[in-house]
Amino acid sequence: MNRIFFRRGRAFGALLIILVIFGFLSILPGIGMWSIIDAGHVGVVTQFGAVNRVVTPGLIFKLPLIEGVASMETRTQKGQVEALAASKDLQEVTSTIALNFHLDGRKAVEVYQNIGTDYVDRIIAPAMQEAFKSTTSQFTASDLIGKREEVKQLAYTELRDRLTKYNIIVDDFNIVNFAFSKEFNAAIEQKTVAQQNKERAQIEAQTALIQAEGQASAQKKLKDSGSLTPEYLQFLAIQKWDGKMPASTNGVPFIQIPTK
Repeated sequence: MNRIFFRRGRAFGALLIILVIFGFLSILPGIGMWSIIDAGHVGVVTQFGAVNRVVTPGLIFKLPLIEGVASMETRTQKGQVEALAASKDLQEVTSTIALNFHLDGRKAVEVYQNIGTDYVDRIIAPAMQEAFKSTTSQFTASDLIGKREEVKQLAYTELRDRLTKYNIIVDDFNIVNFAFSKEFNAAIEQKTVAQQNKERAQIEAQTALIQAEGQASAQKKLKDSGSLTPEYLQFLAIQKWDGKMPASTNGVPFIQIPTK
């Protein structure tokens, strides 16, 4: 009899331990009877790996050890990558590109089933690289600098089209910077300096022409007014004289002294 009671007591104790462990596990968030979905997320509830339902933010109840919950963020997120591409004239181009995006919460189940929770690394980052390469290949290196907004819009459109089919919504796209090879940068600098020198020479030539035209116009006005007399011309010559006696020309002295 004592042996029977001992066996029953041991079985009851084992059952009690199992119930305690089960009860303890059932109150743990995540693996127990309940879980919490944060604001800006949706929860995908699975049973033995198969998708069962989608739940909204808040406290949810589930079957412990049977159902699992994957949290999928639906708020706007930011992705940033370093991209390498080639321009239309085969210049190497590197850039930091940034993307703001969010997951379509209504399609969270499809995203989870087809891609998983790591959709940023599996889909978004490669799509950013491909959109950048495709866009930059349509422009020369110089055009990439001068038409940056156009480049941005084309890359944005292509990236949006690529990600929409994966139920990922593109909010904004930015090209943070463009960087080129040292050789290309040196060539651009030389071209800029040459252009500046050309423009400076043009300005100086135009200035000299304006001054010459102004002097000729002033002399014509003096001549037409009768003020440009031989005596006045001799006065101008004396003003510019450097003190050295020039040779006479055709027997006409440099300075003519009037006689009474």
